Amino acid sequence: MAASFPETAISTERLLLRPLAEDDAPGLAAMMADELVLAWTDRPHPFTEARAAELARTLAPAHRAAGHGIVLAVTEHLTQRLVGLVELRNTDWRLRSTEISFITAAWARGEGYAPEAVLGVAQWLFEDRGFLRLELRTAAGNTAAQQVAQKIGGISEGVLRSAWIVRGETGETGEVVEESRSDLILWSLLPEDLEAPEAPAPAWAGGHRYVLRD
Repeated sequence: MAASFPETAISTERLLLRPLAEDDAPGLAAMMADELVLAWTDRPHPFTEARAAELARTLAPAHRAAGHGIVLAVTEHLTQRLVGLVELRNTDWRLRSTEISFITAAWARGEGYAPEAVLGVAQWLFEDRGFLRLELRTAAGNTAAQQVAQKIGGISEGVLRSAWIVRGETGETGEVVEESRSDLILWSLLPEDLEAPEAPAPAWAGGHRYVLRD
């Protein structure tokens, strides 16, 4: 039987990361319809509510059970509103290494949710699951994702040339009509790269024990 991540929930100062539920389908479909999600990710397009429900009901559980990674919904503690999605994939259990990707809803951008969620997952991986390496790959033109990598303390290891496809405009029927190749920047985070706070985190911080870079 393949090694796999347990079903889990991860709490940070403002966010709860939890398994996807079918009730997330409307919010997930709306989030995926954004033009920046289309451009920078490889998610299917169009991403309908039916596809979102299938991801929650079948695809995400199968991804976890097969040992490939885990898919987590990112929600606000105060409102329970869906603000993003985090996925671990390409997990190597022998090397204790995995790759993380993230999506943030258009309305929630600029609030620091993406680095907070990624850092929360990194903390869980290193402290609770014994992982030793986390990778993040960002398209050369995706400066927002690069800022997330820098804020969590990621180290740029180099460029993977022409390793990604960036999607552009869509046609009248919704199909993608413009694509171009892009380099990827490879970032890594190791346990020793995390910057611990000088004082213990207060109770209200939800066990958030590492700090973001400016």
